Amino acid sequence: MKIDLIIKNIGKLATCKSFGCPKSGEEMNNLEVIEDAYIAISDGKIAEIGTKNSYERLIDSHTKIDDANGLLVTPGLIDSHTHLVHGGSRENEFSKKISGVPYIEILKQGGGILSTVKSTKEATDEELYTKAKKSLDRMLELGVTTAESKSGYGLELETEIKQLKVAKDLDKNHPIDLVHTFLGAHAIPKNYKENHKEFIDIIVNEMMPRVKELGLAEFCDVFCEEGVFTIEEGEYILTKAKEMGYKLKIHADEIVSLGGAELSAKLGCISSDHLMAASEDGLKMMAKNKVIANILPATSFNLNKDYANARKMIELGVPVSLSSDYNPGSCPSENLQFVMQLGCLGLKMTPNEVLNAVTINAAYAIDRQDEIGSLEIGKKADLVVFDAPNIEYLMYHFGINHVNKVYKEGTLVVDNKGVIYNNTI
Repeated sequence: MKIDLIIKNIGKLATCKSFGCPKSGEEMNNLEVIEDAYIAISDGKIAEIGTKNSYERLIDSHTKIDDANGLLVTPGLIDSHTHLVHGGSRENEFSKKISGVPYIEILKQGGGILSTVKSTKEATDEELYTKAKKSLDRMLELGVTTAESKSGYGLELETEIKQLKVAKDLDKNHPIDLVHTFLGAHAIPKNYKENHKEFIDIIVNEMMPRVKELGLAEFCDVFCEEGVFTIEEGEYILTKAKEMGYKLKIHADEIVSLGGAELSAKLGCISSDHLMAASEDGLKMMAKNKVIANILPATSFNLNKDYANARKMIELGVPVSLSSDYNPGSCPSENLQFVMQLGCLGLKMTPNEVLNAVTINAAYAIDRQDEIGSLEIGKKADLVVFDAPNIEYLMYHFGINHVNKVYKEGTLVVDNKGVIYNNTI
């Protein structure tokens, strides 16, 4: 085997490996850390992990050697919940929000999701691509190497497909790998406010089959919330999606405890997201069925709302992942490192739990655990060199970008001067 790259002199290497399932309970705090380590990479995948100078026997004439200079190395970060592709922004709602106007009220006034729907419909493919690429560059610079991307700002077939096609194009052209989710059930359009059933029929009978036929989405998601889709409506949509071959996600119990956590367990969703208002019974059901609680603390921070009860989830044995919820309304931030810091400061998770939540558990939340999420032989060589001596420092020193270098499948795509991938791939 030819070794293309060896990264030597790694001060601490956090592997984040699990044992065949997402980490939960006490296991979430367990983290293998190898000191004075190296990683050998061949054809974009990890070929060997060792310590000290044992790599010397692997070197031949074409092997490149990079020096980590004693810094911390982790798997590439995974942002498992984003609304990446959208038009416009919603800073015009900012004053209302900080003055205490509830989000549901802003939505009733034609703002919120419906405002972004209008902007997304009016945007060209090129405008959506350029805007989303800028966000992906920011994510990459912050250490994200894989992200999920939802539709949901069309609420009709043409624009939903436009969003998903833009995300597919970005996936082809950008170092960050994208996982695609259809979220046509994101809001009720104004003209269907009095007739949910007609809109749901369009989602199920027109949108979902066409998206599946075009191969544009792997997951289907539904926003179950007061004033949006009921639990019964969400169950119907997701059941039909499962019959069509979609994997399932759900926006659950974000504002009101409707039973979204219970529904995610009943249907076998891979993840149930938000969960600030989830019931204890719902969490117990999720733990039993190994549904991942995908928590979005930057949304709680931005909306000045209570954080999800991560400690209760971990105590009950629910696997926890963390993600940004990047979107133009409730979380206009691509900064997953800040999310990690909020995981400690807001959710009271340990640094080890947080790192597992944005690596291996996040990989499980998008069904990519066999390829990414941990540093193990045979997995993609997606990794981050952090300008930090240890994991605790990442959480302790908040509000800055700690990235020194990012490698995507063994290719250097970010160095300490910023994103450089245009020069390397």
